[in-house]
Amino acid sequence: MKLTKIAQLIGAERKNIPDQQISWLLTDSRSLSFPDESLFFAIRTPRNNGHNYISELYQQNLRYFVVSEMRPEFEMLTNAVFLKVTDTLQALQSLAAAHRASFNIPVIGITGSNGKTVVKEWLYQLLHDDYRIVRSPRSYNSQIGVPLSVWALNENTELGIIEAGISEMHEMEHLQPIIQPTIGIFTNLGEAHQENFTGLKQKCEEKLKLFTQAETLIYCSDNKLVEICIAQSGFKQKLFSWGKSKDADIQILQVKKSTDNTDVSLKYAGSDFTITIPFTDDASVENALHCVAVMLHLGITIKKITKRILQLEAVAMRLEVKEGVRSCLIINDSYNSDLNSLSIALDFLNQQATAKNLSKTLILSDILQSGQTADELYKTVAELVKSKNIQRIVGIGTEISKQTALFQSVDKTFFEHTEDFLKSSLIREMKNEIILLKGSRKYHFEDISEKLELITHETTLEVNLNALVDNLNYFRSKLRPETKMMCMVKAFAYGSGAVEVARTLQHHRCDYLAVAVADEGAELRHEGIRIPIIVMNPEKGSFGMIFDNKLEPEIYSFRLLDSFIIAAEKLGLVDYPIHIKIDSGMHRLGFEPKDMEQLLIRLRNQNQVKVRSVFSHLAGSDDAKFDAFTKQQIAVFSACADQLATTFSHHIMRHILNSAGIERFPEYQFDMVRLGIGHYGISSLPEVSLKQVCALKTVILQIKDVKAGETVGYSRKGIVNTDKRIAIIPIGYADGFDRKLGNGVGEVLINGQRAKVIGNVCMDLVIIDVTNIEAREGDQVEIFGDHLMVSEVADWLKTIPYEVLSSVSRRVKRIYFQE
Repeated sequence: MKLTKIAQLIGAERKNIPDQQISWLLTDSRSLSFPDESLFFAIRTPRNNGHNYISELYQQNLRYFVVSEMRPEFEMLTNAVFLKVTDTLQALQSLAAAHRASFNIPVIGITGSNGKTVVKEWLYQLLHDDYRIVRSPRSYNSQIGVPLSVWALNENTELGIIEAGISEMHEMEHLQPIIQPTIGIFTNLGEAHQENFTGLKQKCEEKLKLFTQAETLIYCSDNKLVEICIAQSGFKQKLFSWGKSKDADIQILQVKKSTDNTDVSLKYAGSDFTITIPFTDDASVENALHCVAVMLHLGITIKKITKRILQLEAVAMRLEVKEGVRSCLIINDSYNSDLNSLSIALDFLNQQATAKNLSKTLILSDILQSGQTADELYKTVAELVKSKNIQRIVGIGTEISKQTALFQSVDKTFFEHTEDFLKSSLIREMKNEIILLKGSRKYHFEDISEKLELITHETTLEVNLNALVDNLNYFRSKLRPETKMMCMVKAFAYGSGAVEVARTLQHHRCDYLAVAVADEGAELRHEGIRIPIIVMNPEKGSFGMIFDNKLEPEIYSFRLLDSFIIAAEKLGLVDYPIHIKIDSGMHRLGFEPKDMEQLLIRLRNQNQVKVRSVFSHLAGSDDAKFDAFTKQQIAVFSACADQLATTFSHHIMRHILNSAGIERFPEYQFDMVRLGIGHYGISSLPEVSLKQVCALKTVILQIKDVKAGETVGYSRKGIVNTDKRIAIIPIGYADGFDRKLGNGVGEVLINGQRAKVIGNVCMDLVIIDVTNIEAREGDQVEIFGDHLMVSEVADWLKTIPYEVLSSVSRRVKRIYFQE
């Protein structure tokens, strides 16, 4: 679309606007790929402001911006074109709505509490042979994600599949005109994102607003609340229901589950037939039946439906980073295969790229059914590869193999079939690379992943980087825009892996990181972390490491201060940044108020170090019974900080709030705050439910039957009073599964049911009681995570979540993923 047309559609001033073609809409300044054809919307949110990144984007040759404010520094951007509007988010949504209105094609709009993304992806699997489809990339279902998804519709699109998610009232009325679904799917109604609604009925009514102009609404009639809300909504168009009732358009006659499949007998239009769904969980059966209803509505034959449903494949809901052979890192994303998802995955690749001489490699299959000619498609792919600084591309497929000439200045190899690549020497030669696997399903890139991934311990700690960022943004929303954020990544980032966590925090513009000792900071520097790093417990023997890696020490005593000044002086350093620690009442490390006069004298009489910040620790900010003491600490700290401020002419930052303090005492945020355990889903407010970042999981190795009177485990502590069925799992106290959880104290989760630990915890193994649980060898076991909270495990151990998280051994494989 031409920039002049865009300006007209969004109501911007239209003076001196070039007739430039815009192909890409940008809301995240870190995702720029094609500056000549991109338009940046500077969206202001409670947690960030896109206007802050316009100058940075201008330096990267982007020239077109939609803004709601004109800042003085923009005058220096002489070649920039600014489209001034009142509200940039509203402008983005208006543009997307106008773009959608230009297409007279069927569009499936999907909403509900759960299952949206799976239904969308399964519909693509089932229908891509019949239609050229554009669908939402990953889970782009928000107020920003939906417009970006709809923008991908083009003149070759025959069917759109767009999902819509909401978290509060009045959001759906903005998404409905953007999606304008002709076919609606209401997946289900549950408790997800319930916090901003008075009840399920209100949330259901809000979600149904997506379908006000739809021609057909598909839903499960077994949920009576959904049926009632639909009836009360006044929906006049066609209702197409499925369920157990005889009144449903598609009636479920029987559901029969076996080991790996579910057979569902159905009646539709007077005919009985059976479909076999290659999954057994209830959610997958529900999602598959929504898809069956869509296919029947579109006129696809029952014969084709039964064949295609049987071929459904699991949807990988996230981008995972796994350790590979020969010092490689593997990112497996066979979830989507189109230009939008490729751009997103390449951004994630760049975010994860290390500074340890790891080159960036893309293994890419043919992109199917893009609607573009092969020349147009792979020219864009080649430009994307170049803009993301990919060093090597391996193309697999007949079409991409014909386009080798388009890929310039990159190491390139092409194969027509996946099997050819697997047989080649190239896959055995890959080393010191971060490799993105991006393939359409027919190319079976899981075989490549299997060859490249390092076989590891079956016990893993999954680290959800999206949840980490969501929690970061929750705490950031409590702050003034100018307040800085320091994030604690000490103790291996509370067990979750300091490098990956620090890289993610840096990417999301954290201001400072904090580590316990210099070695931790040096490791981060070696991995390419550039932002300031504070060392909270510097040791005299580590001063050289601190200087070499530009780390900034906490100074808490005269002895440490004098030693550090002498070390800096020997190197001829001037104004080296330090951070002064005040003991305001916790009585751990720090200068006391009585030390301030002498401290100021020593700081004034030297120029080797310069105070960058002054801070203190709160002893009980998470507990209301200590509020008076907390305020007393803040008063003591403020008095000491004031003395520093009046002594020196430069600004000295102040910070005292930890995670609990940010939530409970935001009025004392000063210049900066320190976020620690809050990253990982622990809130001091009972009404706040943060996302769990870490999930410790393992598998069942073996199941046995044990007769009454026998014993289990070391020291015969596991006494079996009745016949029992036990399972052995490969985790023990060497992995961080505390011995105190043995003998019935601890529990684990298997297939949604809790199983108690029986007997003593061993170094490498734990035995659990699965007598009344449907469990099989190979089933996944959750030690803690989304369903069994780490805080509950901490309660069993009479400790705090910090200890549980940081106790997870480094021999446990960390898997990082982004949903």
